[in-house]
Amino acid sequence: MLSALVLVQPAQAQTPSQPRNLAAEETNRKLVVDFYNRVFNQHDVAAIPSVVSDGYKQHNPLVPDGRAPFVNYLTKRFQENPQARSEIIRSATDGDLVWLHVHSTANPQDRGRAIVDIFRVKDGKIVEHWDIIQFVPEKSANQNTMF
Repeated sequence: MLSALVLVQPAQAQTPSQPRNLAAEETNRKLVVDFYNRVFNQHDVAAIPSVVSDGYKQHNPLVPDGRAPFVNYLTKRFQENPQARSEIIRSATDGDLVWLHVHSTANPQDRGRAIVDIFRVKDGKIVEHWDIIQFVPEKSANQNTMF
């Protein structure tokens, strides 16, 4: 019969979190909101280099890492969907992260997608991005909207 000895390390004592710098968080939120409206609503991909770092890290599996691939991806997307719009419903911050809750549509007839975009900002540039995307259904089991 085999037996195993498992050593468990005691949990590390948690240090108190750093106090939030709400002014810096608001600066980051404004940077991301302005960027998002300019790029995703005005389709101004030329604005991307001034806000997105060259080493931009992307967690959306459809888009490669880096600023140039991001520009290429959005350029093609906006050419294929010239009426695409993304309405920011709400935003939030925590440290260097900015969250956007967005209603994205390809055209006025599209029910769209509910998106949560999360951006990490460092030194005044967007350096990382995650998103969670869900299609807006025609019918819902409840009376609540997705927004």
